[in-house]
Formats: sequence, structure tokens, C-alpha cells
Amino acid sequence: MTIYTIGYEGATQGEVIAALERAGVRRVIDVRQLPLSRRPGFSKSSLAASLAEHDIDYVHLKALGTPKPGRDAAKKGDRSTLEAVYAGQLDLPEAQVAAARMRALAAEMPSALLCFERDPCVCHRTLLLAAEGEGAEVVDLVA
Repeated sequence: MTIYTIGYEGATQGEVIAALERAGVRRVIDVRQLPLSRRPGFSKSSLAASLAEHDIDYVHLKALGTPKPGRDAAKKGDRSTLEAVYAGQLDLPEAQVAAARMRALAAEMPSALLCFERDPCVCHRTLLLAAEGEGAEVVDLVA
């Protein structure tokens, strides 16, 4: 199974959708705790509607998002705090359920985890897949 990832930092909604389509992605799994954005087109409702126009399914898995202390650490470049906060998040029962759902959804059709950070190395989606993506081939897309 292949799981794609994409961050929308510095990209337009159209560029993100084009990258998803080029890769053959059929479902976006939003792994932001808060699916809101100041960037036009990336808040949950508008993103889901635009993806639907391109026949791309949208699922939000809030429990796989980073809690505020982790987001704050990431903004400061404090990777060790991000890792510690996110490890605690993944230990929660609701995150375990969401991780199982993520794996099942990705097995059904080509899927991409979506978050803000363009560089997957500074994003929690890399931590998520390291912990919960065993056996999956990970392909990081750039819009």
C-alpha cells in the first residue's frame, strides 16, 4: 500500500489539487486537528467542496492532528517537543481508532495525508506514518 502526503504551505488550492491528480490520489485524509486556514481554499468546507468537484473524497481525522503545544513547538522549530507531544497524542484511544481508520481508508483507494507544512520532515504527518504506517510506501507530494 502506498500512502501519499502533501502540505499546502506556499501553494494555492489549485496547485495542491493538480499535484493530487497527477499522482492519482482519490482521497484526501486531512490530519490537521483544526481544519481551518487563513489560506484561501484550505478550510474544511471549501476544501472538501473543491476536492469533490475533482472526484476526490475528503475525510477529516481530527484525532490524528497535533495538539496546540505541538503546533507551537513546530512553529519554533522545536522538533523534540513536537515529537513528545505528538507521541502522547497517538497514545490516546481516539487516536488509535483514527489511525486504524486512516490505514483502512488508504487501503481502499490512493490516499494522501494533508497538513500545512510543505516539508514533511518538519510535519507531524511523518511522525504519524512512522508510528502508524507500518508496511506502507510513503510518497511525499509537492504542490
